Amino acid sequence: MTISTAAVAGRISVRRRSLRLVAITACLPYLSLKLAWVAGSHLGIPDGSPLLEHRLTMALANGLTVLMDAAVVVLTLLLTRPWGRRVPAWLLAVPMWLAVGLLSPIMVGFPLQLVLHGGEGGRGGTGDKPFLDDWVFGVVYGGFIVQGLALGALFTGYARERWGRLWRGRMRELPARGGAAQRLTATTAALVALFPGTVRLLRGCGAIGPAGGGDRSMEFVYVLFLAAAVTGAWQLAFRRGRTLPVAVPLALAWTGSAAVACWGGWMSLATLVTGDRPTALTGLTYAGQMITGFLVATVTARFLADRSGKAPQ
Repeated sequence: MTISTAAVAGRISVRRRSLRLVAITACLPYLSLKLAWVAGSHLGIPDGSPLLEHRLTMALANGLTVLMDAAVVVLTLLLTRPWGRRVPAWLLAVPMWLAVGLLSPIMVGFPLQLVLHGGEGGRGGTGDKPFLDDWVFGVVYGGFIVQGLALGALFTGYARERWGRLWRGRMRELPARGGAAQRLTATTAALVALFPGTVRLLRGCGAIGPAGGGDRSMEFVYVLFLAAAVTGAWQLAFRRGRTLPVAVPLALAWTGSAAVACWGGWMSLATLVTGDRPTALTGLTYAGQMITGFLVATVTARFLADRSGKAPQ
């Protein structure tokens, strides 16, 4: 008994519609909470929270994050509607790279914190002044994890159908080495990553104090993504791991570069918004992450452009 092409297409369509519904639904708690805060509500914000000290600044920041999460809804529609196939590659790749970068550390770090701290992962604050009630972290980060899983599944299917030819085969089937510019960029990224990676590792081990009294387990998460970014770029540029599928170093470089660059940038922006000046060491760590991420992203883009036989769109 054979299955018709129409039946297969219908089955795929149902799957994607289901993932779209899950992704959009997962955005609603965060969007509702943020809109409530913009309107002046203190839902989930305890008395004495530092978030209540900068009302105008926080209203602007909450408005920005509402737009960012609304962008997830737009991306979900783009990945599941026919008009999404006509969108230029760069117009999809850039926001997806940002989404992957912002969501991936949460998807790894929050469950890790829950395991290590017995269900109290993600708590933040200064001294005896928590930023938010505990339930907020579960609602928000839980929603982010569901968003990331659904959006990732949708993007993987979309990318496989539209650009799958770019990562077919194994590393040994590629030319012996990447271009000189690729190799130089990958080497530079590895050298730059040494600084933020070392600082994060020392903080994770308790050798130096964590920035802002944060959870030390997250330091190891950032080390993991820095290592993934550098490893992926090195394999793409120097053709290491020749038995690996091409998709493996591409995934490492894509995800790792996005995570370290986006969170380095996000934390830098947060210090500007709150007015809390970071130490020189922390500021350099954020800068090192951003530089590493952008360099690795350049290696990735150049690799894909070379395989497609044209410059990035």
